[in-house]
Amino acid sequence: MEYNHRDIEKRWVEYWRTHRLYETKEDPSKPKYYVLDMFPYPSGAGLHVGHPLGYIASDIYARYKRHKGYNVLHPMGYDSFGLPAEQYAIQTGQHPAITTERNIQRYRQQLDQLGLSYDWSREVRTSDPAYYKWTQWIFLKFFDSWYNKDTDKAEHIQSLIAHFEKNGTHGLNAACTEPLEFSAQDWANFSEEKKQEILLNYRLAYRSESVVNWCPALGTVLANDEVKDGLSERGGHPVEQKKMMQWSLRISAYAQRLLNGLDTIDWSEALKESQRNWIGRSEGALIQFATDQGPNITVFTTRPDTLFGSTFLVLAPEHELVDAITTDAYRADVEAYRSYVKSRSERDRMADVKTVTGQFTGCYAIHPFTGEKLPVYIAEYVLAGYGTGAIMAVPAHDGRDHRFALKFQLPIRQVIEPGFDWDFSKEAYEEKVGTSVNSDFISGLQVPQAIQRMIEELVARGIGQRKVNFRLRDAVFGRQRYWGEPIPIYYKNGIPYPLPVDKLPLELPTIDKYLPTEEGEPPLARAQNWHYTDEDGNRWPLETTTMPGWAGSSWYYLRYMDPHNPNAPFSKEAELYWQNVDLYMGGSEHATGHLLYARFWHKFLYDLGYVSTEEPFQKLINQGMIQGMSAFVYRIKGEKRFVTYSKKDQFDTQALHVDVSLVENNTLNIDAFKQWRSEYADYEFITEDDGSYKVGREVEKMSKSKYNVINPDDIVEKYGADTLRVYEMFLGPIELSKPWNTDGITGVYNFLRKYWRLHFDPKGNFSVTDDEPTREELKILHKTIKKVTLDIENFSYNTCVSAFMICVNELSALKCNKMQILEPLAVLLAPFAPHVAEECYQKMRPGESVLLAPWPIWDEQILVENTFEYPVSFNGKTRFNLLLSKTLSPKEIEEAVLAEPKTAKYLDGKTPKKVIVVPGRIINIVV
Repeated sequence: MEYNHRDIEKRWVEYWRTHRLYETKEDPSKPKYYVLDMFPYPSGAGLHVGHPLGYIASDIYARYKRHKGYNVLHPMGYDSFGLPAEQYAIQTGQHPAITTERNIQRYRQQLDQLGLSYDWSREVRTSDPAYYKWTQWIFLKFFDSWYNKDTDKAEHIQSLIAHFEKNGTHGLNAACTEPLEFSAQDWANFSEEKKQEILLNYRLAYRSESVVNWCPALGTVLANDEVKDGLSERGGHPVEQKKMMQWSLRISAYAQRLLNGLDTIDWSEALKESQRNWIGRSEGALIQFATDQGPNITVFTTRPDTLFGSTFLVLAPEHELVDAITTDAYRADVEAYRSYVKSRSERDRMADVKTVTGQFTGCYAIHPFTGEKLPVYIAEYVLAGYGTGAIMAVPAHDGRDHRFALKFQLPIRQVIEPGFDWDFSKEAYEEKVGTSVNSDFISGLQVPQAIQRMIEELVARGIGQRKVNFRLRDAVFGRQRYWGEPIPIYYKNGIPYPLPVDKLPLELPTIDKYLPTEEGEPPLARAQNWHYTDEDGNRWPLETTTMPGWAGSSWYYLRYMDPHNPNAPFSKEAELYWQNVDLYMGGSEHATGHLLYARFWHKFLYDLGYVSTEEPFQKLINQGMIQGMSAFVYRIKGEKRFVTYSKKDQFDTQALHVDVSLVENNTLNIDAFKQWRSEYADYEFITEDDGSYKVGREVEKMSKSKYNVINPDDIVEKYGADTLRVYEMFLGPIELSKPWNTDGITGVYNFLRKYWRLHFDPKGNFSVTDDEPTREELKILHKTIKKVTLDIENFSYNTCVSAFMICVNELSALKCNKMQILEPLAVLLAPFAPHVAEECYQKMRPGESVLLAPWPIWDEQILVENTFEYPVSFNGKTRFNLLLSKTLSPKEIEEAVLAEPKTAKYLDGKTPKKVIVVPGRIINIVV
């Protein structure tokens, strides 16, 4: 009976489905383990072989934990709102739901054929109203909450109102958009509209004017990670910086807690550092500079001790004071420069350290100590959202300030030891800077002490204060799109109010087009009757922006715990059992997007008592990328000829990508190539001497444009899902990127066939015996159990596969077909190749699934070496080795070596004078 992967895999996929072996229920009698993949956006292109890498890796661990006796939650769903489906709807008029459903069906088919152990009874889709009802519910919780800095957590807005009623703002320590001051009497006298405006200043979900990435062509706001080089990642359209009224979430209130939490979770240091840098905590001072145009300018600096080296000030072009301080003589130039900056995303402005641009405002600031007039510029390297959006430039000791000073011929003044060779590295700067010589009151102090002394002086003079600053800014939440969660807000006299919870979900309405209106309003403004009718029959307009794509993905892992609950996003009982994700697998590109937002939402829900843990994902692994192995043919320039790889240097050639499906073992199928590209049908091919045409190879990112995308369906059809699973794990360490090479997959396929043949005799009959295994066979098995167990625990899957291959080769050499060896081996292999393992296991144990078998345990005693291979010497010269038991006495060793036939050969009839035995070392025969 030959290994037939098609029959085997079809049979067991159906068996697992009908027996519902992957479905999970809460079971207090077992320890829990929650394994999660970052759920996919279902694109029309489907999966290529790079996508399943993380899915297979997490599946292996989920299966392993089940074998170890854990109750494993391993769900899957779809991040099904998003811009691609909306753009397709704009182009075709087809509702995004139709496109999304079609794509989901394609993804489900592909995921199922990979043998992934998902509990599909818990599937969620972010675009399902039954799901986004609870996303809207969470948004309303944000809207009805404020952040109390004294208790360091979110609280219901009613407690803030109670504070206002009793004390006004006196004694209030709250996260807010801008500081406010009023008394309890003032609060009592405010109108309802005024009170709501004030509360909006403190709510965790609030509406304010924000600078956003506006893409006119797409008619929507884009997140920073959706913009590259001033263009939208989707479609490559120009993006500009624009001030708009937008919904935001006050993630900045959680900055310190997000920073602290990184010390409690098992993530890679690279990922943690990425979040630390994004959060960007810095300690320093706020300093007030008077100006000759009236308004004061407040700057934030981490090095107030360098104040005497400041020779100019720079404001972000979007700073609110720019209009007020710009003189008439420079107003036109300032406006022209601000128009230029609108075309630059903040990410580009931060990354581009070489481009030096700016514009003088005509305003001068007054140095608070010397009275010197310092010119005030605007420049794109200063961002409105960091610090105060204004800096005091110290060009002698800051790289960007220095380049700016050189460009605009501004003074450069050192404020530290003469002859200091300055360096822009913060660490090198602080190490090299010895003492400050700024002024009498900090002269001679070490830098840390000088900073503290300067802050004290600023406070004493009333021109500054101590400040901890974060780079992290509040998350813009509104999108001018259709295909997203409607924001459950209505407007009464222009003031936002929460939709009653019993009106959720607020479902997407039917509209005639998916474009913004002619007036520039979001697509939802096209809807008929898009309003809320209150109990008195009054009709109030509903919010027309929708939530961003990351809204639904910020809490989906919690819904998996209790996915069909109609009364709550999840029950307290389910959350207390599953708590948080034990292992999360996904891409590192989500470090400062999804992963940060999900941590923020989780901490917020923790504050309100809905979850019992502070962090959502305890351990996280970023799988590497599987890269494409591109193939190239070489066209001779100016001729209708292609030349094979080995001869291409003899001609002036142009390399062209060719579809890798037309290549096998680096050999091009010429006839198929001509059919694929008919314009080359009459081209001549200069081949190798054996008549084959060899292509060139290069590792590149998998991309349809490079024709190097491998469809997993083709691999599964030809070699089977088990082969694909094992091969992807065999390519290399899970965290590293590695190239795909279809030519190497046959080796893994042959390994599985060899494993299969351990269970069958040469005639193809099942032939596993109950015979007792030899010590050598047991040793091979237990060595493999130990190796695979330890390596799975360390997520070293490629070395597990190597261990399997060695094991199968050694057992094959011994012609081992014994149940006591092959049964535990099937359990070991099951997480990697579940279909063939199930087939073999059920042939040995009919009706019993390998998925339910306990994980084998190795016996250390079997692995202990109880023999020693002695080098046998004659007159000090080694002639052969002899394997003997370690339990033999020196006398027994001597008898054994003299009885060995090889000894007689080297004695050549002579009687040994002496036999020297050193147990566990050597045997030397003196002749």
